[in-house]
This record gives sequence, C-alpha cells and structure tokens, in this order.
Amino acid sequence: MRRELTTSILAVVVFTVLLGLLYPFAVWGIGQVAFPGKADGSQIHMDGRVIGSTLIGQDFSKHPEYFQSRPSATGYSTSATYFANRGPNQASTVAFYRTELARYVARERRYVPGLTAAQVPVDAVTTSASGVDPHISTANALIQAHRIAAVRQLPLDRVHRLIDDHTDGRFAGLLGEPGVNVVELNIALDKEAPAT
Repeated sequence: MRRELTTSILAVVVFTVLLGLLYPFAVWGIGQVAFPGKADGSQIHMDGRVIGSTLIGQDFSKHPEYFQSRPSATGYSTSATYFANRGPNQASTVAFYRTELARYVARERRYVPGLTAAQVPVDAVTTSASGVDPHISTANALIQAHRIAAVRQLPLDRVHRLIDDHTDGRFAGLLGEPGVNVVELNIALDKEAPAT
C-alpha cells in the first residue's frame, strides 16, 4: 500500500510540474515569439496606453463620426460575454429587434434618403454570439459610409476604399462571410481624417 501511495503522489507531482507549469510556459513562450501581438490579445495602443483590442467590439453609439458596431447584450463588456438568449416567439425579442431597427433607420436615413427597414442588414439589429464581435457586414458598412462621408466631409469613394482595406475575407476562402472590423476601421478613419 505504501508503494502505491508513493507512486500516486509522485505521479501527481510530476504531472503537475509537466502539465501545470512546463507545458503552459512553453505554449506561452512560443506564442510570444511567433505571434507577439496576437498572444497579448491584439491590443490597441495609443499615447502609450492600451485603449482596446481589435478582437473586441466597442460602443461608438454616442459618436456619429464613427462606424457603429453591432448591438451588444453585454454593453461590450469584456468580463461577461454572452448572447441574448431570446426565443423567436418571445415578446422581448420582437421589441428588441423593432427598437434596434428603428434606431438604425433613424440614424442612417438622414444620409441615405429612402432607406427602408427591408434594406437594413440583419447584423445591424442582432447581437453576435459573444456580444462583443468587432465585425459588421460589408452591406452594413456601406450604408453607414454615407453618414461617415457627410459627417467627416470625406468623398464617399475614399470611405469605400477604407472599408475595402479593412474587410476580412472568408476563412480559408470558403467559410463564413466577409466582415468589416469596426474597431480597426474607426482607427484608420481617425488617421485618414481626424474627427473634429
């Protein structure tokens, strides 16, 4: 019995050191060498401080000079990511989508005359699975481009070029849909034509 107990304790110690210390340290080290920016969370640095991440959506709703992210169930909180678990027949689902749709149309119709609810891309009114997805569809970005061009006094084709430059393609050329990273696009906008 003593031999089995000693073997068990030794196995726990060896595997704790191997899998609890050495393996995580090796993976961390490889990540730091091979992918230093991504391994640290794809952080955005400005004026010597971290202001966010290109992987996390942010709330730009109070700033019409910026592209707007998808709605977020978490308020873009990085400490609690989840989606709104609404069923298709819930009254709260209908109310949420109607509110988001009315907000979007009211904000964009001034710059896109004749914009109807039927023309609004679905991602403009729905939350993502994580609630903090930084991407919107190209259709959504192209509608918002009219507002950005007007507010920042930029030619529309220049805004379209920025959208093209910040559109991610399909994964491996096959999976998913192209998406525009709103955080990166807004940073590029500030470099191209600083907001006044």
